[in-house]
Amino acid sequence: MAIEHADVLRAAHLARLGLDEGEAAHYLDDLGRILEMVDQLQALDTEGVTPMAHPLDATQRLRADEVTETDQRDDFQRCAPAVENGLYLVPRVVE
Repeated sequence: MAIEHADVLRAAHLARLGLDEGEAAHYLDDLGRILEMVDQLQALDTEGVTPMAHPLDATQRLRADEVTETDQRDDFQRCAPAVENGLYLVPRVVE
């Protein structure tokens, strides 16, 4: 799949990125190499290959779910302009 200079500028515009001509040319080369690699990957036979979320067959060690801090809500809410029943009161912004 060939990508053109105008495609890079259009994608940059849609992403709200300000690219000058030199940057667009640099990205044109980078995107071209990325698309070439994708074409190579699509040419591979993946029949019978199970999709996986991670290349390593390992599980994440999790720490114990236990409280490690004291409750400081009252201390934090003491400096708030308005609090009621442990909740911060804020001005209404949606009608």
